[in-house]
Amino acid sequence: METVDLITGGAGFIGCELIKDRSWQNRRVIAVDSLLEQVHPNGAKPAAFSDSAELVVADVRNGPFWKEFFSKYKPGNLIHFAAETGTGQSLTESARHASVNVTGTAEMLDALTAAGHKPDHILLASSRAVYGEGAWRASDGSVFYPNRRDHQQLANSQWSFKDAHGKDAKPIPHCAQQMHPSPSSVYGATKLAQEHIISAWASAKDVPVSILRFQNVYGPGQSPFNSYTGIITLFHRQARAGKVIDVYEDGEIGRDFVYVTDVIAACSAALIKPPKAVRTLDVGFGKATTILEAARVIAASHGAPEPHISGKFRDGDVRWAVSDPAPLLNDLNVHAKVDFAEGSKRVSNWLIDEGYI
Repeated sequence: METVDLITGGAGFIGCELIKDRSWQNRRVIAVDSLLEQVHPNGAKPAAFSDSAELVVADVRNGPFWKEFFSKYKPGNLIHFAAETGTGQSLTESARHASVNVTGTAEMLDALTAAGHKPDHILLASSRAVYGEGAWRASDGSVFYPNRRDHQQLANSQWSFKDAHGKDAKPIPHCAQQMHPSPSSVYGATKLAQEHIISAWASAKDVPVSILRFQNVYGPGQSPFNSYTGIITLFHRQARAGKVIDVYEDGEIGRDFVYVTDVIAACSAALIKPPKAVRTLDVGFGKATTILEAARVIAASHGAPEPHISGKFRDGDVRWAVSDPAPLLNDLNVHAKVDFAEGSKRVSNWLIDEGYI
């Protein structure tokens, strides 16, 4: 029985980058990925996938596959990246998101149990989507959790939140140690279910778990073909073509864009320093960039027209999301280094060099 480091979803954007980082590796790495055509056109292995790892093409929902896999291999580090990730798409394809993110996770854990395997450490890539709208601060200093923005509210252009006194409330940075999750999308709900399933299983088996809640990850290598993720890549494609970037709501949607190398630094540090039980940390740059600000930076870099605020909206989107970077720094001594202007420039250069724009 060979002990290996296993990465589900390992042929994805973040998985490929983590495999390239040798700092955490002391075993053979095997990636399991379905090569979903939405992300990987024609089901092709990405060029970014390192020859240092082995790729096994399989669906995480396939129980018989896991039974055979774990008859040959015992995972040391089990890094669970496999997931359906489209926030908007999860509203129209809820069953697929639930089956991959929830059932797929459970099938993998059942097979581990049947094989009698206990990983040394499980790292789960979770999402800021588990917070939903998160917590907001009222004008009197009190903290409240607003309801989800429903379709009618968005249709009436009621974008943000007022407190009980009718005054503008202010969003509070995401902090796993202080803020309770309240997903506003099917995707977010399935990611929170992943957290609960893995934590419950691992606690019963005495397996340490690192749950890393990623903010909006971007960077070279992110699929330029997937219309459901990667808004930065989409904006670059539009701007390079001289099109006007369409900015939703009033342009003031806030997002914490975190560059992929900063995410890899957090993952590697977590793998090198496992917790004793369950550890949950937020991974972001720690500063919000509005969608309008991002669109203007990208438009200017290509000489494209000024972005247009259309007032369109997407059901399930949250108004504001930004992480508190302090716990990640305190626990793993990791802080993000690449700001949005630099990261956006790197994405643009990659897209041009690869002939995508």
